[in-house]
Amino acid sequence: MTHKPTSRLNPKKRYLQVALNSTLEDAQAIIQSLPKSDRIIVEIGTPLIKRYGEEGIRQIRQRYEQHLTGQIITPAFPSGSLASLLLQAALKRSVAQLPKITNNNDVYPYVVADLKTMDRGETEVEIAARAGASAAIALGTASIETLNAFIVQCEKYGLDAMIDMMDVDFPLSVLRALKKIPPVVIIHRGVDEEKFNREKEIPLHEIRRIKGNYNIMISIAGGDTLKEVQRSIFNDADIVVIWKSVFQKTQDTAALIEGFLKEIK
Repeated sequence: MTHKPTSRLNPKKRYLQVALNSTLEDAQAIIQSLPKSDRIIVEIGTPLIKRYGEEGIRQIRQRYEQHLTGQIITPAFPSGSLASLLLQAALKRSVAQLPKITNNNDVYPYVVADLKTMDRGETEVEIAARAGASAAIALGTASIETLNAFIVQCEKYGLDAMIDMMDVDFPLSVLRALKKIPPVVIIHRGVDEEKFNREKEIPLHEIRRIKGNYNIMISIAGGDTLKEVQRSIFNDADIVVIWKSVFQKTQDTAALIEGFLKEIK
């Protein structure tokens, strides 16, 4: 069986996804350290979204765009402040169809909202779309009804639907039950799993199983070392997610990310 959902990502390229899970201030510092590359995806992590909500997604999207275009990055404002509300009103825009990343020299801000949607798929996609996200994430453990609604709504608003298969024993069974296949599937070892169960490995074998049935992109999350990145790429992953290495900006952030990019050619 073959299926090729449309996506803004180039399936001929491999990407490094940098997850931002702390504060807007830390996120801004990390973004400023990122190389200007069309192979870097910025993720607004679940903890950051829970802390700042829709406004957090919007501000990260704006900061990454400013960084890529060489604009002055506006300061992060506390959520709920008058300045924050004014900024939110000023930044609202239509994001129905953002341009795709192409092979030319243009680098567009591609940002992923890790909503970890379990219910209300349509509503949560609308939140991500209003804030300017390029993609949104739902959990593969959600009901099939939720996932179907989530994928359709992503298509409606021009977002890439990503389904996170964390704690899903048989990802193919979920995909086969869907009405439409998402552009990206995430194979994920959770943070707590890694912390409290050292023997738990990322199920990289699922990459070939999925790609043997569907022509879609696979993202790997839960491995943060160069060795784990190399293993993911060797097993044909398209996107590798890192977060611990850049959780808070250090003097070595730029060099570190350049090193990861060299590993995912």
